[in-house]
Amino acid sequence: MKEISVHKKWVESHAKLAADLSVVEELTEMPDLSDDSEDAREISETFTELLAEIEKFEFSSLLSGPDDYLDAIVTVHPGAGGTESQDWADMLFRMYNRWVERKSFSVELMDYQPGEEAGLKSAVLKVKGDFAYGFLKAESGVHRLVRISPFDANSRRHTSFASVHVYPVVEDNIDIEIKDEDIRIDTFRASGAGGQHVNKTSSAVRITHNPTGIVVTCQSERSQHKNKDAAFTVLKARLYQLKKEEEAKRMDKFEKSKKKIEWGSQIRSYVFHPYNMVKDHRTSMETSNVQAVMDGDIDQFIQAYLSDPDFKDEHIET
Repeated sequence: MKEISVHKKWVESHAKLAADLSVVEELTEMPDLSDDSEDAREISETFTELLAEIEKFEFSSLLSGPDDYLDAIVTVHPGAGGTESQDWADMLFRMYNRWVERKSFSVELMDYQPGEEAGLKSAVLKVKGDFAYGFLKAESGVHRLVRISPFDANSRRHTSFASVHVYPVVEDNIDIEIKDEDIRIDTFRASGAGGQHVNKTSSAVRITHNPTGIVVTCQSERSQHKNKDAAFTVLKARLYQLKKEEEAKRMDKFEKSKKKIEWGSQIRSYVFHPYNMVKDHRTSMETSNVQAVMDGDIDQFIQAYLSDPDFKDEHIET
């Protein structure tokens, strides 16, 4: 249902933009329309607003990964450095909360471990919204801060690190579908304890799930029907476990992509001293407006990442 809702919004947004563009085109073809008229100014303003909406739509079109439409789990951990790095992790935590507000998404705080003096030791956020994971996957990696430490009595410059990792939210209530053409059901006489009736009738049931090779046998019940129901229950449980193991392997790919929280492995640097600059080392996107970035204005970095062909398909396989 969520996928359907997302596709519906795509179609509705495209239709609205096409209709608005058609209206603007018709207005520009009005007879006796001078460049300095009030109508021309209104058309120009409308066209500028429409261009902004089209750019926003094009930005969304970059989110084509199979998990991009899902909600996201964001984890933040400080690197080595004690209070300084813990404070930096808390600053990133605040930055992502501000970004969520800008996007009108919702956020659920799943875990927050405060630092001993300041900052945090770890934090886990669940961000809910259309394409939350698609946007936030660009933030996975090590973030580096350079500033005059407020915790240093000598006001020396410090470099701190914190790691951010983003995972797609996989639904727990996985619906296990067992197709008739995927299974083979065999009945046979039960063996072992159970009385004369059990041994003389073909009450035992064996179900073979061809796609996975899983074989389930049940012969504990006197009735073939009950044994069949019990066997299906076991088969569903085993298929569910297999699904969870596949998801675990999938998450393990994200774990293996993690880098050490140290110098040289950062994806982005935030410099507060001796100059102001935030630079993404993957795309070379940079800005001097550090305060805006710390207030959640990170879409420019996300868009640069998603637009870069070197990173476009990075998460498709997983």
